[in-house]
Amino acid sequence: MNATVILAEHAHARAGDKGNILSIAVFPLDTAHYEWLRRELTAERVAEHFASRRPARVRRHEIDSLKALNFVLEDALEGGVNRSPGLDRHGKSLSYLLLSMRLPAPG
Repeated sequence: MNATVILAEHAHARAGDKGNILSIAVFPLDTAHYEWLRRELTAERVAEHFASRRPARVRRHEIDSLKALNFVLEDALEGGVNRSPGLDRHGKSLSYLLLSMRLPAPG
């Protein structure tokens, strides 16, 4: 059996928006876990985790100088701030959705 962890146990995140585009930056709590994040936190896994938001595209950008990963999810905000009927039109709480993801434990 492979051990898994909740991402929030090893990272924190910040979310922002531009129109209907959600951006979530993920930072390891311990920079020693950056390589683990680069290996396990893929754009494909994020797209699967956010499938209910139906993003048109998910891209990952590595920011090595900050030991961070930035995910850009296109069309993930129900039309964006001016169109979304949702309570969180900026998508700020969606960083917590990402942090709820289960990943193989660092090793």
